[in-house]
Formats: sequence, C-alpha cells, structure tokens
Amino acid sequence: MSNAYRSHACGDLRRTDAGTEVLLSGFVAAHRDHGGLVFLDLRDRSGLVQVVIDPTIAPEVHGTRVESVVRVAGVVVERAAGTVNPKIATGEVEVRATLVAVLSPADALPFQLDDENVDEALRIRHRALDLRRSDMTARLATRAHVTRIMRRYLEDRGFWDLETPVLTKSTPEGARDFLVPARLHPGAFYALPQSPQLFKQLYMMAGFERYYQIARCFRDEAQRADRQLEFTQLDIEMAFVERDEILELVEGLYARIWQETKGIELPVPFPRISWHDAIARYGTDKPDLRFAMEISDVTDAVRSSAFGVFAGAAAAGGVVRALACPGAASLSRKELDELMQFAKDWGGKGLAYLLLDAGEVRSPIAKFLTPAEIDGLREATGAAEGDAIFLAADSEAIVTRVLGALRPHLAQRFSLVDEAAYAFAFVVDFPLFQWDEDGKRWAAEHHMFTAPKREHEHLLATDPGAVLSEAYDFVCNGLEVASGSLRIHRADVQQTVFDTVGFSAEDAEARFGFLLRALRLGAPPHGGIAPGLDRTVMLLEHTENIRDVIAFPKIAGGFDPLTDAPTGVDATQLSDLGLALGPSKKA
Repeated sequence: MSNAYRSHACGDLRRTDAGTEVLLSGFVAAHRDHGGLVFLDLRDRSGLVQVVIDPTIAPEVHGTRVESVVRVAGVVVERAAGTVNPKIATGEVEVRATLVAVLSPADALPFQLDDENVDEALRIRHRALDLRRSDMTARLATRAHVTRIMRRYLEDRGFWDLETPVLTKSTPEGARDFLVPARLHPGAFYALPQSPQLFKQLYMMAGFERYYQIARCFRDEAQRADRQLEFTQLDIEMAFVERDEILELVEGLYARIWQETKGIELPVPFPRISWHDAIARYGTDKPDLRFAMEISDVTDAVRSSAFGVFAGAAAAGGVVRALACPGAASLSRKELDELMQFAKDWGGKGLAYLLLDAGEVRSPIAKFLTPAEIDGLREATGAAEGDAIFLAADSEAIVTRVLGALRPHLAQRFSLVDEAAYAFAFVVDFPLFQWDEDGKRWAAEHHMFTAPKREHEHLLATDPGAVLSEAYDFVCNGLEVASGSLRIHRADVQQTVFDTVGFSAEDAEARFGFLLRALRLGAPPHGGIAPGLDRTVMLLEHTENIRDVIAFPKIAGGFDPLTDAPTGVDATQLSDLGLALGPSKKA
C-alpha cells in the first residue's frame, strides 16, 4: 500500500507494529483537544486508529473539523495501561505523529455521523457523507463481497459473464418501460431493459449454454420498501437444463453466500412448495416460513352454520378460512376492532373471531355455532387454550388477500418471528395464465416466454386456466428474492401463448419478431433465474428498506435528492430530439 499518502491502513495496525514508522491518510472521525496534546481518531475504509499530536508540530490541528481529510506521519506505540480501547481492533496502539498535513478541510457538517433519525432526504442529498457511516459502509462491503462470491461460484461452474444491451425495444407488458428518445430517428424511442430476458435467451439459442451477468434493470413503477426504479440482479441462463438443476444451483450459491458472509450453514435442499399450497396455507406466493400459523379451509365445517355470513359465502361459491394465533385470546375489544379495520383495509367485509379463554369461547358469533362446529374449527386450526381463531368469509381471492396480510401482522404483534432466522423456499408450479378481469383476456402470470409443463401443452388452446407452468420463485422470510422459469424453446408453442394472451401473428411479429426468427432456427431447451442483489443484501443486513443497501437510491416519487433529478432539460435538447412538451403538470 506504500505511496505518497500511506504506508499502512489505519485499521490494520496492531501491537506487533509498535516501533514502526507509518504514513496514514484518512478522515478525522473524532477530535479531542486536551491543550498540551490533540487526539484524533483517523478513519479509512479499514477502520480507525488514535493519533496523538503535539500541536507545536502542527498548530492547524487545533481548528481541524471532524471529517476533514489529513495525512499523518508518525510512529506506532503501545497505549499506556488503562487507556486500551477494547471496542476497536487498533485499541492497543496509537500513532505518535511527527508530521500532520490537512489535505482537505471540512465545512460544518449538515449532520453528525452518529446522529439518529436524520431525515432520509437530507442523508441522500449529502450521500458522500452519509456513506461514511459505519453501518452504510458495512452494507456496501457486504454487497461487494456477495458479488465476488456470485462471480466466483458461477465461473467455477462454466458460466460466462456476458453483456446485454441497455438501449433496446419497448415491449409494454407488466411494468412501464423507461423510454429514451432516439435523436437519429425522430418520433422513435429505445427502452431501458426491465430485464435482459430475451437477450439471454438468444445467447442460449446461439449455443453459449451458460450465461450470467450482474445486470442493471429499470422499471417505471411505484416505489416500495423493497423496490426501486433501477435495481441490480444476478441474471442466469442455462441450456439443456431441467428445473431442479437450476434450483440446486441457486441453493448451492446461497448456501455459499450465507456461509462466507455470515458463518451460517443453511440447510439444503430448501423446501419446494407448490403455488397452490402456498396460497392455500399462507395466503401469498412469498410465504414467511419462520413461524407456523397456517390458514385452514373450514368451508365444509360451517357450510350449514346458523351464522348467515358463513353459510351465505359457502352457498355463493366462496370460502370460509381460518387462522389460529397463539396467545391472541388476550386481545382487548379495542385491539379486536383494530383488526376488523385491518381486514377491511385489505378488502374484506370484516373479520370474525373466537377467543379460547379459560375453557370458554368468547365471541359475538359463538351463539350461532354448534359445539361440533367449534370443535371442528379448533381441530382444523390446531388452536389451543389462550389462542384466538380468526375467520374470513368471502370470495376466495378476497379471503386469501385478507388472511395472507393478517398472518404476518399477527406474527409480528405477538413476537412469533425469530428475527435472526432465515427460511428459504422455492415456490413452484405457478399457473401459466391469470384472468385479467378488466381486459377480459388471459394474461401471463410471470411472462409470455415461460414454458408450460409438457403434460399441459395440449390444454393451451382449450383450457388456459388449467395450464401449470415451469415458473418458480425463490423466497425468504416473506420476500421474493428471485424469479425464474424454463423458457419456451419452440416457435409453435410460443405463438400459441401469444395467441392466448391476445397477440395476433402480426402483433407478435412486430413486437417479438427477432425472438421468433431465432426460435425457428433451432433453440435448445433452456431456463434461468434472476436473484435480486439488492434484496439479497437486505436479508443479510437485516434491513427492511432497499435504499439502505443501494449507494445512490431514489426516494418517494423517484426523486433523487443528491442530484435533484429528474429535472427539466434545455429547449435545444428537446428540439434536437424532435420533442415538444405539453402543458406542465404539477408534480
């Protein structure tokens, strides 16, 4: 490391370095002026070390602000007994400075690095300062470590790191594209990729067989805690492969990541859960498996109930489902009312409950239920004394949505979640299509290039809703980490899928002609998956916001406080592109 600024890293100095002359450079993390001596904590990426300065050799250190950048020459000495700092790796030594130079003085800081509850917009506006905080540095160090593991793991297995275009064709399906006007083709636009999907398939059709890329992707959609306008994924594609080979590859990769970054041995293989079971048992296709609390279908048990809501839902073709929560019999009426409102906020008409308390069943609906019906609900849900049984009755879609949201809500309220645990699983056997009620047509559940199960191909033209796909999601702790599938590798099957979602042969050729041409020239069976790098680091770092693991994120509305983007552009730029703005709309 020896150069004009440093011979050693600040955080690497130890007792064995005592007596060594060193040259250090870094940020002033702390400044303590004791009159006769000045003490600086000097920090670089490796850590920090205490520097002791006689101000007669560097008078300017008296006024040096925290976060100024300085260079120090000096000698490493052992700290005196009683002054050792066990909280830092260099706590047994300090540097006695012989020369100090201020390379870049810092202005007064907009916030201190150890301040809590700093407004996020202010933090991002001064991101260079914010990223110096130890937790942010640690998160980005983890991110760099994870990408190194990913590359090494895949390179060792014969994958090639290959690029795909960033300026490509807009194919509006799913999320909105970000459009880029083409100056040389007035009125025409490129799109930024939502995924390298079709290009990685073309690599397989070209015979490259094993591709990966740490890919930047862009989606013009509403931001959430786990979603950004631009994000990074590990993009993987393989030829001549079956589903389980891809899942085993991912299992091995994530076991390696967790072992190397956390020292945790993940149990493999990870569970495989069918989409149907995930929806029925957990109310979601990304279940949190760190706690039990499975949803039970009790429609038949209450089909003839005197409670009209249950009987009416069953008679109308709906469902009645139940969820038992340990310890929830202690809930007050006010808390139960809040849960009722929670269910309504998620689209339900309400929420019924039975509180199993000291041998009694407390509930406004208990008088409508027979002892046999109550016993059936206990048995179906596994509820015990002290528990509460929550019930929802409506269409299957609404009940699934309500109980799927209620399950993790209750688990958090009653501390049923082991926050240190990791529960990975694959959700498999998704439907190939879902019915779009607004558009009155079938739409792809994942995307239009997902292969149907071979045994279901014959149903494509006659019963699309019954077709299961070769799609799979990789989930952990209620978060979707990756999505993937085996792809369609025959032009006739691809055209049938296009037909089913309402693309005529002419539309398909206009939008995806380049893919169909390649398929007609021979395509190996192939498939892939795309784990999200940002979400992976979120899990490792136990943070619930994706912005905490991205160096330069956007905030609500896609605004960037750092650069003030998006901004207007010069009229000349618009003219060059052949564009004119309509009436302005207040953001």
